[in-house]
Amino acid sequence: MNKGNLLYAQSGGVTAVINATACAVIEACRRHRIRAYAARNGIIGALREELIDLAREDRAAIQALRHTPGGAFGSCRFKLKSLEQDRARYERLIEVFRAHEIRYFLYNGGNDSADTSLKIAQIAHVLGYPLHVIGVPKTVDNDLPVTDTCPGFGSVAKYTAVSVLEASLDVASMCESSTKVFVMEVMGRHAGWIAAAAGLAGKRADDPPHIILFPEVPFDEAAFLARVRATVERVGYCTVVVSEGLKNAQGQFLAEAGTRDAFGHTQLGGVGPLIAQLVKSKLGYKYHWAVPDYLQRSARHLASKVDALQAYAVGQAAVEYALAGRNAVMPVIRRISNKPFKWKIEPAPLTKIANIEKKLPKNFIAGDGFGITAAARTYFEPLIRGEDTPPYDATTGLPKYATLKRVLVRKKLPAYAIADK
Repeated sequence: MNKGNLLYAQSGGVTAVINATACAVIEACRRHRIRAYAARNGIIGALREELIDLAREDRAAIQALRHTPGGAFGSCRFKLKSLEQDRARYERLIEVFRAHEIRYFLYNGGNDSADTSLKIAQIAHVLGYPLHVIGVPKTVDNDLPVTDTCPGFGSVAKYTAVSVLEASLDVASMCESSTKVFVMEVMGRHAGWIAAAAGLAGKRADDPPHIILFPEVPFDEAAFLARVRATVERVGYCTVVVSEGLKNAQGQFLAEAGTRDAFGHTQLGGVGPLIAQLVKSKLGYKYHWAVPDYLQRSARHLASKVDALQAYAVGQAAVEYALAGRNAVMPVIRRISNKPFKWKIEPAPLTKIANIEKKLPKNFIAGDGFGITAAARTYFEPLIRGEDTPPYDATTGLPKYATLKRVLVRKKLPAYAIADK
């Protein structure tokens, strides 16, 4: 029997497969006879001492997490600042950990979560509290360094490519007398991984998407409009995929809303309709636009099998790393080969991951800046392979997703209010 308990928490925007990671964590803890908790609403729940007792959850419900989208225990956009600025909050976390004998903390998130995990490991060391902190990768943006890919990305990539393919068939059917241009906006504030994945929908010249607008390529209005016109005249219609983080030549977001989220990131106000309206005003073409938004990251019915397997694998490895005494590391995915596609999980220090953003490589973007290269296809295609369809209810026709009890353990510390600073 290992000493101490484990706390798992989810952070940031959720994915179609983050609960597969949670499932792996819980099942691994049960195999090792480790008592496990989940923080309600991420780090906020840890600060408030709102800990879900995972021992109260049925085995079948935990297994169902493997195919359930969303964040089963609640997530949050709440960034802890530096140890100097936010020391009281870090010390509060250690108080909570001490009160519940938590010796292992697993934080499932992206860049900012890796930074938080690293700082918690540092403050625990300073305060002399024996704690093993493991950052667990997750982000649809695919922008974590070191790892080949991020769990959650493969599924959003599959959803994006399939959606572009299907919507383009619709537009092609109607373009003679109706819509000429279809614009789909996808997530990606600074890195165009999701936008690039849309390129998988097309295999031959003039297949959609005809134009991809990346955050890494400054928007050239004249070149864009010329490409749209030429495509419509040649093909009959034009499908455009645009990343939400598209910037102009001065480095400004085209759709900046003037506000920031809890992590300090610029809030973007919808570049898809902006691009569509530009086409209408300059070229006069009838258009439609779509912003999948949450749909692209929650579409568990269209999840990639590879993505689901990798999400489970990093959760399992995170527990093993913690129990083996590792600290301030993250289980990352290393690609061994493309043909056949092989990968493995290995540890990487959080110091090489926290607050570092991986951009789309230049050799993934076509020379004209509007498409992807063969190198990009080689990277992306294995990540969207296979289907991992959830079970469906024969009566309702809807997926059968997990329903949890989420019973909180009794608090041992005084109430704690989280005031904005």
